[in-house]
Amino acid sequence: MTSKLFHRVCFGALVLAAAPLCAQIDNSVPAPAVTGLVDTEDRMLTPPAVSGQDYPVAPASETRSNYLRGGITFNSAYSDNLLTGTSGNPLSDVSYSLWPTLAIDETTSRLHWTLSYAPGFTFYRHTSSLDQADHNLAVGFEYRLSPHVTVSLRDSFQKSSNAFNQPDQGLAGGISGSTQGPSNFIVAPAADRLSNVGNAGITYQFAANMMVGANGTFANLHYPDQAQVPGLYDTATRAGSAFYSLRVSRKQYIGVTYQYQKLLAYPAATTTDTETHAFLFFYTVYPTPRFTISLFGGPQRSETSQPAQPSTHDLTPAAGASLSWQARRTAVAISYTHLVTGGGGLIGAARSDAANLGLRQQITRNFGASLGGAYSNSQVLIVGGIFPDTSGHSISGSASLQRQFGKNLSVQLGYTRLHQIYNNVPAVSANPDTNREWVSVSYAFTKALGR
Repeated sequence: MTSKLFHRVCFGALVLAAAPLCAQIDNSVPAPAVTGLVDTEDRMLTPPAVSGQDYPVAPASETRSNYLRGGITFNSAYSDNLLTGTSGNPLSDVSYSLWPTLAIDETTSRLHWTLSYAPGFTFYRHTSSLDQADHNLAVGFEYRLSPHVTVSLRDSFQKSSNAFNQPDQGLAGGISGSTQGPSNFIVAPAADRLSNVGNAGITYQFAANMMVGANGTFANLHYPDQAQVPGLYDTATRAGSAFYSLRVSRKQYIGVTYQYQKLLAYPAATTTDTETHAFLFFYTVYPTPRFTISLFGGPQRSETSQPAQPSTHDLTPAAGASLSWQARRTAVAISYTHLVTGGGGLIGAARSDAANLGLRQQITRNFGASLGGAYSNSQVLIVGGIFPDTSGHSISGSASLQRQFGKNLSVQLGYTRLHQIYNNVPAVSANPDTNREWVSVSYAFTKALGR
């Protein structure tokens, strides 16, 4: 089963499309604050609630397109809690990682495609049993079939042995304003994990100020070694949505979307299954081309099935808000959602409140700082029966400084703090806190395409 899943997600990662690429300091022409086509009198934007894309958390001075980038990163980190709750006392250790990287971004009059790949090799000073090779692959494809029909495909695949150990740590990642919301709540720092997320969408602007569209999303989370993560389980999400969007002015959009989700978890060789249906109204305003505010809300109905128990039904409000601001030297993205989503490793789907923050400031031409934060409170919908309640909450924060030396060399220093409390999850319950400090040195080169 493990081998079959691994090959399936690898194939999906190679065929579908993408995630934001790591930001680097650059002085070329910046991209729009929200990825996609630029709003003109005859062409509409796709609002964040239904686009399936992330807000970029990189200042305009660091954003560019049409390039080939390569490089290598060396990282050393100290963690005071590698194995979380799998042992009586926290296990601390120093790790060393090497990350070769390759990224391509190319834009033509009708096509925009991206690819990034970063294999990783991590070694531990005292705990050699955790040594691992990792993979990070993201691909993206956006093609305008006609002046008003656009198709997009995105996929990201990650084989990770440490949730904190990433080649772009210290650079705030993208934050979503989507109606689907995040589904990765709980973190087991040093545990093998396969993660695959893909999205396919199409939009059709059938009138000067009216657009319809549809999206399909899948996500898989798999733990190859269950002994590393007692109390956590494989999960899968399948979702589809359709929307109608109306441009009421050059800066304002309103609309409605229908969303269906099938949320699966696989505890103890069985399956828990939650299906949701939601009708959500959204409003998006663009005060400036690089400033976006988006809101959504509406009813969401869920039906949950588990072994040896009758199905349960629930009707609850769903809501969310997000903000993105991208200036030349500053970028901020904030999001909040109240939704029924996948459990992200928990025993089943959960009613969650989740908030995310990303901030990056380019202080000088060669010196920058990043802040990131996340909070989630998850109430699992599985009640009674043969499964325990695994509800809980987590909060995390990170801060880093980046210094550029010349054109190719950069150094990062950073700190991450994680606190999480979940019921009946031995993987984190005994030792809920993790502190991590790191330093990384990167050498990168960039070549412009089409010049």
